[in-house]
Amino acid sequence: MRNPVVSHFFDEPTNTFSYVIRDPDSRACAILDSVLDFDYAAGRTDVRSADEIIAFVRDNGLAVEWILETHVHADHLSAAPYLHDKLGGKTGIGARITEVQEVFGKAFNAGSEFARDGSQFDRLFEEGDTFAIGNLQGRVLHTPGHTPACLTYVIGDAAFVGDTLFMPDYGTARCDFPGGDARTLYRSIHKVLALPGETRLFLCHDYKAPGRDSYAHQTTVAEQRRDNVHVHDGVGEEEFVTLRRDRDASLGMPRLILPSVQVNMCAGHFPPAGDNGQVYLKVPINHF
Repeated sequence: MRNPVVSHFFDEPTNTFSYVIRDPDSRACAILDSVLDFDYAAGRTDVRSADEIIAFVRDNGLAVEWILETHVHADHLSAAPYLHDKLGGKTGIGARITEVQEVFGKAFNAGSEFARDGSQFDRLFEEGDTFAIGNLQGRVLHTPGHTPACLTYVIGDAAFVGDTLFMPDYGTARCDFPGGDARTLYRSIHKVLALPGETRLFLCHDYKAPGRDSYAHQTTVAEQRRDNVHVHDGVGEEEFVTLRRDRDASLGMPRLILPSVQVNMCAGHFPPAGDNGQVYLKVPINHF
């Protein structure tokens, strides 16, 4: 089994980790969960974070085969279109993106011109699907609960879990977004925790749990099973569901959820410009 070489990139304003996943035996790579910098107050985008990844890819002579998303993020905008234009690669996300598009297409009154069939992406992954990054073989676990379309990508000895799990001292993903479900998340997490104990788990976010001074992006299945504060070995489904629902009831909405979901459900593309040539995002008042 070939194992990937993984490089991480951190966007502190959104606490997001992006990854370049490399085949050690070729130039092939994939980019996972990229970030488009966005100043919400000013309505301005920037590509500093994406340019850092582009520079890394070019400096190392890599060839991008995939630009992957673990789910429709609610806390940052995807830079997938910009990366695709600069580096190529096919875009991929979970097949149940269609459910997310249906719910949020209505919420944002996206209109009949907004396709709700996932066609904005090059590939829609189902449970058990496989894909290649050079000589690396990847497979897909469907791990819903945070959102209906969440995936975990298992590549060699590494698994990229999106928001499903955080560092053991911080716990697990929230489940109170449309289509989320704590019981479903518990079962998805145990699908991940059934992987070999030495499997490296790469996380999409870190928020530095109290008492920890530095950010972290990597753990293992064994560490999660032993130490995760929400779902370590011995925590039953009912106990987890109660804990997760109580915690979710105390959380506010993510700061960038409204622009993020509008853009990310379209594979990172902004809505079409208005008749004045200006692009706009919508804020549904008193909807959520």
